[in-house]
Amino acid sequence: MSQSQVRKFEMRAEELLELVTLFEQNQIEVILDGGWGVDAQLGEQTRPHEDLDIAMPHKYVPLARALLEARGYTDVPRPDTRDCNFVLGDDCSHLIDFHTYTFDEQGVLVFGLPYLPDSLTGVGFVLGHPVRCITHSGWSNSILVMLTMKMTIRM
Repeated sequence: MSQSQVRKFEMRAEELLELVTLFEQNQIEVILDGGWGVDAQLGEQTRPHEDLDIAMPHKYVPLARALLEARGYTDVPRPDTRDCNFVLGDDCSHLIDFHTYTFDEQGVLVFGLPYLPDSLTGVGFVLGHPVRCITHSGWSNSILVMLTMKMTIRM
């Protein structure tokens, strides 16, 4: 494949909101993670995003898959694919990276990616619309350094 034929993936804010709305209308809890999670906390898009990283309770995976498959999404094979971490993509170059988890009644992780329960309680904004997102406690140190630098530059 030549340089001009390389597929360019992008998840725009409008498309993100369409997907979040789809999930919410079907009572699926979805929490933005990754780059969009950071930008939601900042309240603005800071860069283009190749995909949408979402965290959700694992119990919603069958319904989320069915809704997206009806829209033309299929599995995108990757070496790190697992039941709790997989990617779906469509023919319009949209990628959704799923990060799922299950907690027991005491809040102890019993399946999936190792989120802390408190890290799943953030609220941010995409194009002025409120969305759930990973909190600072769920971010890596490199993201926190980047945010600190961005806030310092703004002051």
